[in-house]
Amino acid sequence: MSREPSVAVPGKCVEIPVTIRFGDTDPYGVVYFASYFRYCHHGIEEFLRVLGLPPQELFRNSEEGYGLPVAGAACDFYRPVWYGETLRLAVFVIQAKSKAVTFGFHFYHSESGDLVAKGQATVVTIDKSWQSRALPERLRKALEPYLPPVQQS
Repeated sequence: MSREPSVAVPGKCVEIPVTIRFGDTDPYGVVYFASYFRYCHHGIEEFLRVLGLPPQELFRNSEEGYGLPVAGAACDFYRPVWYGETLRLAVFVIQAKSKAVTFGFHFYHSESGDLVAKGQATVVTIDKSWQSRALPERLRKALEPYLPPVQQS
């Protein structure tokens, strides 16, 4: 029995187009799974740019002595996407903790609007010795409008 994924983005997001290039596909012409992770990272970069934060200053900030590596990532695939097609990537914040941010990604087929994949990636703030540390204040403040609504249990 197939379970349909939730297509709704939970909160405010940034949308970017993704064009499927030949090098993104497997021998069958379908987007290769690893390509989605590249799209996700590109989505984080564009999300940060929309916030007014140059990614090159956040991912590796030698001046302030921190970096933002991806510490975990996952993606589920629902429908094949082919070379030459375009997607609409919605990037949003799933959660922000004191030292890490988890971004969510919904990939929609541009023509049909179908949800074709969903993913998430967590970036953690590290210092020069690769130990976790608090998120940079300017990032934490910039994320506030994108934080999901507090869930009541």
